[in-house]
Amino acid sequence: MSKIEIDEFSGTQTTGHDWGGIKELDTPMPRWWLWTFAICIVWAFAYVLAYPAIPLITSNTKGFLGFSSRGELAKTMTQVKAEQQKFVTKINELSLEEIRADKELAEFAYAGGKSAFAVNCSQCHGSGASGSPGYPNLNDDNWLWGGSLKDIHTTISNGIRFEQNDDTRISVMPAFGRDEILDRKQIVQVAHFVLSLTKKEHDGDSAKAGAAIYAENCSACHGDKGQGDREQGAPQIGNALWLYGNDMEAIVRQITNPKHGVMPAWAGRLDNATIKQLTIYVHALGGGE
Repeated sequence: MSKIEIDEFSGTQTTGHDWGGIKELDTPMPRWWLWTFAICIVWAFAYVLAYPAIPLITSNTKGFLGFSSRGELAKTMTQVKAEQQKFVTKINELSLEEIRADKELAEFAYAGGKSAFAVNCSQCHGSGASGSPGYPNLNDDNWLWGGSLKDIHTTISNGIRFEQNDDTRISVMPAFGRDEILDRKQIVQVAHFVLSLTKKEHDGDSAKAGAAIYAENCSACHGDKGQGDREQGAPQIGNALWLYGNDMEAIVRQITNPKHGVMPAWAGRLDNATIKQLTIYVHALGGGE
């Protein structure tokens, strides 16, 4: 049976527990700790009464101070939106050139455009606007429809081959193979000529034969040297920047049965100020003209 006694060395009462001669001292907690513990209990009780704390079936206790972190956030956001509205109003009123000329307004527009791009455009063009197969890279100066502020704004507003918009940009490349305009041999020869324009490995004789076919069927849109035509949305093919690949297989495939991407028209989906901010952001990426 355990026996409570006073430890002869420390003078402290034991708990009565004895493990083979080892006895447990009944050392009391320090007074400061007990007071701290009691104060914490009182503080917690007061906090529950003062602030929203206890969940109910459909709501929660409000607390006698009436504080709400959501309410504070709502007030802050109202103030922020009021400040932002000053800039938005200016953006709506000014031209794109005037917005870019105003340093403070241009910085606001860039930040707003970057946010809008992340939400609406990054899914196709990538988070850094570097594009992917079938989706243009917006960081370079290889523009299908022009890279000026006006051109970019028009493209964003009306989209590309977007049937629901009457002013959408439209360019369609004939399916030279599918529609039997050219046979397989001629298509391969044109592909060799296109490779020669990009200084890539090609067959000289085939390229020479393909040059005549290209001049008759392709130069009206792409230009005699593959320089493209922005008025028609015809891409440059005299460089290595291709949407659907620039090797022999990809070129033959595109000539035979071309792919045509579609970009939605953001006019009507986004407000005018947001479209302007997107324009400023895209133009500032590095490829704007």
